[in-house]
Amino acid sequence: MTRYYLGVDGGGTNCRVRLADENLQTLAEVKNGRSNLQIDSGDPAFKAISDGTRDVFTAAGIDYAEAANTYACFGMAGGRMDTARAGFAARPWPFAGVKVYDDIDIAHAGALGGGEGGVIIVGTGSAAMSIVDGKRYQAGGWGFQIGDQMSGAILGRELARYSVEAEDGLVEASPLTRAVIAQLGGDNQAVMTWSFATDMALRIISRDGTEGCDDALIGRAPAEYGRLMPLFFEYYEQGDPVARKMMDIELGYIDTYVRWFKGHNAKVLSVVGGFGERLFPILQQQYGDFVALPKFEPLHGAVILAKQNFA
Repeated sequence: MTRYYLGVDGGGTNCRVRLADENLQTLAEVKNGRSNLQIDSGDPAFKAISDGTRDVFTAAGIDYAEAANTYACFGMAGGRMDTARAGFAARPWPFAGVKVYDDIDIAHAGALGGGEGGVIIVGTGSAAMSIVDGKRYQAGGWGFQIGDQMSGAILGRELARYSVEAEDGLVEASPLTRAVIAQLGGDNQAVMTWSFATDMALRIISRDGTEGCDDALIGRAPAEYGRLMPLFFEYYEQGDPVARKMMDIELGYIDTYVRWFKGHNAKVLSVVGGFGERLFPILQQQYGDFVALPKFEPLHGAVILAKQNFA
C-alpha cells in the first residue's frame, strides 16, 4: 500500500498544503484561504485545509480516496495554546493520522532538516524554540502586546516612539528620525493620528456602556510598524547614529534568547524570517558558526514531521 505525507503551513493570511510521497518528494502543492486557529474557533482553517487537501490530490493526479493512506502534519498560526491544537486535531479529518503543531515547530523542523538545535523566527513577530536531547523548549511568541521582543514590529514601534521624542527635542534627532516622521505624516500630531485606527466602525462600547473612552482606541497593526524596517536598514547602512542605537536594542533582545539557547545546551541556532535574514550577517559576526540559515522552508518541515510522527 502506498503511503503519502501531507504538510500544512497554516498562516493567518493563507494556507499552503503540500503532498509528498514516502521519500518526501513533493507531488503537488496548493494555496488556500486563511488558517489561524484563533479566528472564528478555527472554522476558516478547517475549511482551508479541507479544500486544500482535495485540491492538492487533484493537482497530483491522485484519487482523493488515498487520503485514507495519508499522514498529515499541520503547523498552524495561532497554535500556541495546547487546547486549540488538540481541538483542531480532533476534527473529522479524512487522514490515517493527524498531528497539529504550533507554526514554530514546522519552522524548526524545516530549518534544521528534522534535527536537533534551536530556531528563532524573526519577522513581523518573533518566537524561539529548540529540541535538545529529545526535550522541547519554547519561549516568546506571545504576540505584539506582551511579547515578540525580537520582531520588526517591536523595533518599528520603538523607532516610531524615539522619533517622536526626537521631534520634541527630548533626545538626539538624526536623518532616520526625520525620515520616520516624514513617512508617518510629517509632524508629531500626524504621527499620533496615524498611530490609532480612525475608522469609526472600529469603535466599541466599553464595559460601563459609554463610547469614546480608551477602550475604543485601537492601535495600528504590528505589520504597519514592521514596514519601517526597510527605512531602518537603509539608514543603518549609512551609519545613522539612531539606527545604530536601535540595532543595539535589537541585538540585545536576540542575545537574551541566545543565552537561553546556550543555557540548555543547544548547539546551533537557525534564523528564520525576513527580518532575521537581513540581520543574519551581523549575527554571524557576533556568534560565528552557532547561527545558521535554514535548510528548508517551514512547509517542508511539516512534511518532515508528518513522516517522523507516523513512520
